[in-house]
Amino acid sequence: MNARCFQGDATQAATWNNIRADALITDPPYCLLTRRRKGGDLRDPKGRKLDSGPVRRFESVRDYRVFARSWMTHAAQHLTDAAPMVIWTNLLGREPITTTARELGWTHFRGEFVWGKRTREGNSGEEILRVVETALVFTKTPPPPVTNEAPAIPWSVVAGYDDDGEAAKWGSHPNHKPFRVVEPLIRTWSKPGNLIIDAFAGSGSIPVAAVRLGRKAVSFELEGEWAGRTQTRLGGVTP
Repeated sequence: MNARCFQGDATQAATWNNIRADALITDPPYCLLTRRRKGGDLRDPKGRKLDSGPVRRFESVRDYRVFARSWMTHAAQHLTDAAPMVIWTNLLGREPITTTARELGWTHFRGEFVWGKRTREGNSGEEILRVVETALVFTKTPPPPVTNEAPAIPWSVVAGYDDDGEAAKWGSHPNHKPFRVVEPLIRTWSKPGNLIIDAFAGSGSIPVAAVRLGRKAVSFELEGEWAGRTQTRLGGVTP
């Protein structure tokens, strides 16, 4: 089998076992802070998608930095020297992830892949996009010289949350990404036959896309229910 999803905590060394991957492409919890009133009491959820389901929140950016350093340190020990780190994040998570990547030796920031997410607003003459989630790309080695023969690197995509209908089919995970959003990252930062690791599988957007594109994938997911869904989903995917 070209892909597996294991239930496990990416911040724990035992979860990573003996993996040696050619690329890290992953979508960890974003730096979403706990909403509190001035007196310290928790605010009530607003009822939006991000406030329900498997969403983790942090008390401060400092707490998020500790979390990022924990799982990224383990990841670094299980990647080849040529492996890129491709990590999805939001605005507050950019600095902790960038700082940690550089501390671990992934010192070359290659760029930021932007997802322009379609909204339902607009009229017949325009389309309104929201940029909330981006993927940061880091490597240990510097980029090769730019030549006329070098292929262009895609750095943006426009897509809705569930353009392919897979989110609704597999549980509507709040961090689902349709195939067309992760496809450019997998094609650009890995090769057919490579092993990709996703430390936060969710409903399986990244490992499923990896297999469809002829890669192998190992993924982890903390929540047992979601790990099971991803493994079931992977069982029906062919390159």
